[in-house]
Amino acid sequence: MREDVYEYIRSKPKLNEFIREQPMWYRRLTRNPDELEKFDLESKTYYKQTIPHKVEKFSNTIQMANMMFHMFQSMRNQ
Repeated sequence: MREDVYEYIRSKPKLNEFIREQPMWYRRLTRNPDELEKFDLESKTYYKQTIPHKVEKFSNTIQMANMMFHMFQSMRNQ
């Protein structure tokens, strides 16, 4: 593997962990270091750190807070 690719992976703990869990990426990056961007995106998808995942998590949090608010309101009104 190229030294710059290796250093990039080592500098980010999540990427290092991902390449240990998905060793096929080690082979792919060794053969084609230009796939580093794909590797990064794939790891973000794997760990659910993409923007759609973050929006979904935020939406779920808001829904949960809204449900709790309504539940407390109904308990107070009884």
